[in-house]
Amino acid sequence: MKEDYIKRINSILIFIDQNLDQELSLETIAKIGNYSPFHLHRIFKVVTSETLNQYITRKRIEKAASVLLRQREVTISELSLQYGFGSNSSFTRTFKKFYALNPKEFRKTYPDKFSKIGIVQSKNGQENGIFDQYICSINNHKNWIKMKAEIEIKEMPQLDLAYITQIGHKGMQDAYSKLMKWAIPKGLLENQNVKIVTIYHDSYKITDTDKVRMSACISVNEKIKAEGEIGLATLEKGRCIVGRFKIQITEFEQSWSGLFIWMSENGYKKADRIPYEIYYNDFKEHPQRISIVDFCIPIA
Repeated sequence: MKEDYIKRINSILIFIDQNLDQELSLETIAKIGNYSPFHLHRIFKVVTSETLNQYITRKRIEKAASVLLRQREVTISELSLQYGFGSNSSFTRTFKKFYALNPKEFRKTYPDKFSKIGIVQSKNGQENGIFDQYICSINNHKNWIKMKAEIEIKEMPQLDLAYITQIGHKGMQDAYSKLMKWAIPKGLLENQNVKIVTIYHDSYKITDTDKVRMSACISVNEKIKAEGEIGLATLEKGRCIVGRFKIQITEFEQSWSGLFIWMSENGYKKADRIPYEIYYNDFKEHPQRISIVDFCIPIA
């Protein structure tokens, strides 16, 4: 796959994310990537493993699911119209294909049950048992945060980044390897203030792990030209919940879950900006293979 193809698809992914509530015609999107409509269909599926229509539909449904969980004042009819479905019934049918629940059921039920990482299903009407498991899980996450994290509310500075896009968690190590091969000859790692960052464009709560889009990033303090599949992005400055963790590589999921529970318990609301991680060491060089990392949740 030519690097230029990936760069152009990246621009399309960003455009789609920013315009899910607008009409997204094939012709408009093809122009963004400087493709013919015919070639866009082929290249897009090679890069993302989804057709363009499949990707747009999935992102709209996932965005709607996120709103259902966080903004209970928004009605299902409003979501249906906002994200381009012709009717409530069409929206409901499509939503149920993704989550095996209609939007109303999804909103009523505990979000942790329908995490795409670990789904807890009710069997034989054992709802009380599941409720107990849920409460136990919440308490475990709270205890985890007390033991593992130092939490602050901080005004985080703007970060200018060079990045490589990765779809699916299993390829992140390769993405960082490519990024470092590009950055090291340019002397970018020699800056003592350089930061290694992972950005999460999707949530594991509502997106399958093999479809979660992430960016493997390195901070840049000078004018860098984007090359090939290397893109440039900016994390806006703003208030964040920042949890400093010292954890094993297998403990990231639990740490994120605990931090989001801490956010809810303390009355904070996530802003419409993307969460990210900042790393302070290479866990492979630590004697106990510990990662020292800040988890950052932007808040309103």
